[in-house]
Amino acid sequence: MTRAGSTLRVGFIGAGFSARLHAEAYHQVRGLDVALTRVAAARPERAARFAEEFGVSAVAASAEEVLAATDVDVVDLCVPTSLHAPLAIAAARAGKHVIVEKPLTGCFAPPATPRAEMLRRALASGDEIIAACGEAGVRLCYAENWVYAPPIQRARRLFTAAGGPILRIVGEESHGGTHAPINKRWETGGGGSLIGKGCHPLGAALYLKADEGRRLHGRPVRPRAVMAETAQLTETAAFTTAGRPFLNTVPGADVEDWGTLLLTFDDGTVAQITGGDTVLGGIRNQLAVYAARAVVLCNINPNDSVQAYAPDAAVFGDEYLVEKLETKAGWSTPQPDEDWMTGFPQEIQDFVEAIAHGREPLSGAALARDVLAVIYGAYVSAAEGRRVELAQYLAD
Repeated sequence: MTRAGSTLRVGFIGAGFSARLHAEAYHQVRGLDVALTRVAAARPERAARFAEEFGVSAVAASAEEVLAATDVDVVDLCVPTSLHAPLAIAAARAGKHVIVEKPLTGCFAPPATPRAEMLRRALASGDEIIAACGEAGVRLCYAENWVYAPPIQRARRLFTAAGGPILRIVGEESHGGTHAPINKRWETGGGGSLIGKGCHPLGAALYLKADEGRRLHGRPVRPRAVMAETAQLTETAAFTTAGRPFLNTVPGADVEDWGTLLLTFDDGTVAQITGGDTVLGGIRNQLAVYAARAVVLCNINPNDSVQAYAPDAAVFGDEYLVEKLETKAGWSTPQPDEDWMTGFPQEIQDFVEAIAHGREPLSGAALARDVLAVIYGAYVSAAEGRRVELAQYLAD
């Protein structure tokens, strides 16, 4: 266990995109000492490059080596979602605090599996993770960066000042398609755009309503029921006969590339959440919040803090502009600090403080589980064409 004032020693499992975001953020932690001590990855050469770039003390030969290491206090899991549950449970049983990327877990089964069975399995998997962390007395930190994004936190403060309830939330994360084939199949991704993209705005919506409930009524507002629709838009004849596919498609995909859900909360208010792999022009991370006394529009990405134009895609060379942008030609909105705007440094700061001081993080087990219940409830709704009541699936 980690004592306040001591150095928090972090071991990574995974050295890809999300691991790099986390590693950058650990180097920005203020007020507490952090050391990156171990990293393991499926490709050893990637782990070696990661260690060199981010100052990790040692490259581990396996995930098991990271879990067994005496110089690791917290395991940061930046691996495919299908590996979250076994590795998180193993980390907890090894006495390590757990940071796990979104979504917490899922159901990884053939696409013909009834969606109600998927819902049951996903929640059972999540409950195993939560129970393992509870039994071991370690922190479970759910890496939902939208909770920490400055626009979302600014919205929370504005609604705290304004008073009154949030009546309706409209949120979306979409872009031109994931580059990871494992996220295009039920058996490896646990779903498509709803769980991979929609979990972000959903997490923010659940967070804001829970915060409102505790503030106004002494208890969190919780989800009550969900209706949904999903589609494979890139499998339609309209798309496949349209010519050059600018969207990033993967042959053999069997999950949705667009999904939307309508969530009703237990106070009667609503949220509309969309996730898609079918939007060109870069990533779309936006949340509009309509309350009784105020409206706040959270433009995480894109926003117009910086606008740039290039007549040719080669003009900006290798300079990074913005996540998931298909071309550097024309107008773009490169952010001055994309990691900060999307909440990664703030997320890691909170996790480090929560572990060091023995408190719950802002984004933890309760939020992670509610996200699972809503999204897999949405899959049931889309498959069966009905409203799904969530009370029986929610933890106390």
